[in-house]
Parts: sequence; C-alpha cells; structure tokens
Amino acid sequence: MDENRMSQNTKDELIESEPESVQVPDGGLKAWLTVAGAWFVLFATFGYLYSYGVYQDFYTREYLTNHTPSSIAWIGSFQLMMPFLIGVVSGKLFDSGKFHVVEISGALIFVFSVFMLSLAKPNQYYQVRDLIFKRFQGVGIGIGLGLTFVPTVSINVHHFKRRRGLAAGIGLSGSSVGATVFPISDRLLPRIGFANTVRATGYIVLGSLFVGNAMMRTRLPPRIRSAPSVKTFFDVGYTFAVLGALISTLGFYFPVIYLQLFAVQHSVDSNLAFYSLAILNGSSAFGRVIGNHLADVYGPYNIQIPCGLMTGGVILGVLGVHNGATLIVVSVLYGLLSGAWLSLAFSVLAALARSDDEVGARIGLALALGSFGSLGSAPIQGALLTSEFRWTRPIIFSGGSMFVGAACFWVTRMMQAKRLGTQRV
Repeated sequence: MDENRMSQNTKDELIESEPESVQVPDGGLKAWLTVAGAWFVLFATFGYLYSYGVYQDFYTREYLTNHTPSSIAWIGSFQLMMPFLIGVVSGKLFDSGKFHVVEISGALIFVFSVFMLSLAKPNQYYQVRDLIFKRFQGVGIGIGLGLTFVPTVSINVHHFKRRRGLAAGIGLSGSSVGATVFPISDRLLPRIGFANTVRATGYIVLGSLFVGNAMMRTRLPPRIRSAPSVKTFFDVGYTFAVLGALISTLGFYFPVIYLQLFAVQHSVDSNLAFYSLAILNGSSAFGRVIGNHLADVYGPYNIQIPCGLMTGGVILGVLGVHNGATLIVVSVLYGLLSGAWLSLAFSVLAALARSDDEVGARIGLALALGSFGSLGSAPIQGALLTSEFRWTRPIIFSGGSMFVGAACFWVTRMMQAKRLGTQRV
C-alpha cells in the first residue's frame, strides 16, 4: 500500500486533535522548506524501494543464476513488508515528539544498508542471503524506510491546514520521481559493475536524505491520545476491508518485481525493457492525483474498487507483452490504475472510523496485517514461476488476488453505504 492516503489521513487525525490556541500558518518559508525536505526523503526511500524490479531481474539473470526466482524474491518481499510493519511504531514515536530522532536514525540505517549491499558477490547465495536478505537489502533498508516513512508523510500537518492536500501532493511526488530515476541505474550495471552501481545510487540516497533532513522542521507539541476501544477491530465491514487489503497485496506488486524480467525473456527490446519500471512508476503519479480527485466527487470506495478490478485485468494482460508497444501500454495502465488504488486504500480504511481517535489505530492494524501479504507475495509468485519460468501461473494468481480483494472491499462498501444511507461512499 502506498504512502499518499496515509499522509492525508494522518494529517486529518493530527489536525483534529490540535489545540484551538495553536494556529497553523498554512504556508511560509519554513513550511515550504519542510515540503521540499519531505520530497527529498521520499525520493531517496520509497523511490529506491519501488525500483527493486531492477535487482530482481539482475539477480535472476546475472548474479544469482543458480537459485530460483522464489528464493531471490524474499529480498524484495522484506523490503515491501518492513515499512508498513515498522511504520506503526514510527508513527507513535512521531506523535510523542521524536520526529528528528526517528528520521535521522532511519536515514542512517537506510544509507548504511545500501552501501553494505555493494559487498555482495555473484553466485554466493549464502553470503548474499546473509548480506542482502538477512541484514541489509531486505531487513536493513526496510527498517530504515519504516522509521522515516510515517514521520515524513505526516510532518506537513505541522505547517498546513487548508493547503495540506497541495503540500502532501508535492511532497509525495518525490517517491514517484525517485521510482522513475532509480530504475535507470540498470544501464550502469554492464558498464561499471554491480558494486559501483550500488555505490553510485547510495551516494544519491545519502545526499537526498541529508538535504531532506536538514530542511524539515516541526512546530507542534506532542499529541497524546487515548487508546481506541477493542470493539474498533471487530466490526464486519472493517474485517472485510483488512482482508481485502491483505489478499490484494499478494498479487498487487507482480509487475513492479517481475515485469522487466518478463519483457526481457519475451524478446522485448532490452533497451526499452530496462525503462519499463521508470514508465510504470512515472504513470503512477498521475494515477494518484486523478484517483483522489474522482474519489472526492464519487466516493473512495466507488473509485478504489473498479481500480482494483482493472489493475487485476492489467496484470493478466502481462501475458500479452511481446513487443515494445504492448510493454508500454501495460506499464502505463498499471501505473495509472495501481497508483489510484494504492492512494485510496488508506482512505477507504479511514472512512470506517466512527471517530477521529480510531483512524490511526484502524490504519495501523491494517498496515501491519497487510505487510504480511507483501512479505509473501513475491516468494509465492516466484515459487509458481519456478526456474523454468512458467509465467502463466503467477500471473493468474496475481490477477486473481486483486479480483478477490476487490470483492472483499465490495462487501465493506455495501455495509458502509447502508450505514451512511448513501451510495456515495
């Protein structure tokens, strides 16, 4: 799941609990510098995370050729899991006033893990597993990202109220730009080698995180909230929504991890295939904006569910990628639809809250549970793929997961419409 709607919901929650005597400036030099700082942090962290498909392709074809796609995919799965699992903790620390401590700690762990990744050697899986999977690329980068994620997308609430949507959009665009830029590093691999390519991207990450942390500032006192009732987590609509998120994430990330590898193996021009992730991630930025705009008009469930169904259809459409034109079409469509789905996933969960005090708890639990879907997604897909590259099986599984997830969200939507007495939900 994506950072966009989480940012908005966290902002809403914090603003509502703000003392009336505290005035939000809604602009000013410090405020806009904080937005710029958030842009740099998200560029370096989530932008790097969403470029993992480059590594999956390279490890499978060049670096870890003696091992199955499933075993390699565990690396990316941990990266996808950790930000959302750790984000529950970092959000609490942010609320308690420890913004800079959490941000700097996460940045240091992230940068250290990227540089240590460059020490891995080809076809030494036990060393690679120890260096990359257990410690650095999977867990280390994931923990660093998890510590910076929630504070970064939440800090704008200290500076904006009326313009918080605009501020959030500008800051969050950093992740899309990063996810467009970092995959291009694939072009460096045959020229300067794996270690130097990783170090080059590491210096970009280091510089971006340094600038971002230097620019961001807090201004509000810590927030203390009472714990929500246990009943919060037992209503049927919420349960189906969490189930829908969990099942959807089992298939959602298939193109992010495997599309480049699929294209290369199906005789698509390698120069174009290398840019498929950049095209995909660049398109997702537009999907986030368009999806949120439509949700304001028609309701988040009424947009998120069709986007989930169409995303599943596009994943099935990967089977039709056999040339450059079809690769571009699939990349653009998946980027647009998945960007909208991700940006609205948090919104539909937050809409189930009966009070503002429940929003964070509901989203936090859904994040934690959904992270296990992210953890299992790539290895399951890799196991279905096998070393013989039987692409039909993981593609059908991934598309089907999106369909089942959309059905679960539909149950929640019907219950929500009945409770509110309107179809605009």
